[in-house]
Amino acid sequence: MSVHSYSRCWIHLVWGTLNRERVLDREARRQISRYLSAFAQAKEIPMVVNYVNADHVHALIDLPTGQTIEQVAQLLKGGSSHWINEQGLVAGKFAWGRGYGAFSVSQSALDSVVAYINEQDEHHRTKTFTEEYEKFVQAYGLKWEPANR
Repeated sequence: MSVHSYSRCWIHLVWGTLNRERVLDREARRQISRYLSAFAQAKEIPMVVNYVNADHVHALIDLPTGQTIEQVAQLLKGGSSHWINEQGLVAGKFAWGRGYGAFSVSQSALDSVVAYINEQDEHHRTKTFTEEYEKFVQAYGLKWEPANR
């Protein structure tokens, strides 16, 4: 990266488990969250916060200047799924589902997005991951395709 390149591009990343199965127990979720934070730091991806649910992950990152959203999503998903399998955190072979959501966040909305991510347990008492994800997709003016997993 050039010392003359500057960027600030906050991205709220969301991705789910394969078939949106609720396979991650509380202890696995805690370990995966710690792993994602350390892995992101090692890969020089500034991550403000992440939250691992039983069937999906939320992460708020500042997109690095030299990487695309696709590259960052692949790094986080690929690195963590490999680590989850290596650690034996779930029965059988673990995999994240295809795709991800990447939603832009303004500097002025950072605190509310961090709060939203930190309050996932409370939020999911009333909404499923699919309902939440569909709402994000539609709020950003995108067409919801329920078959996309």
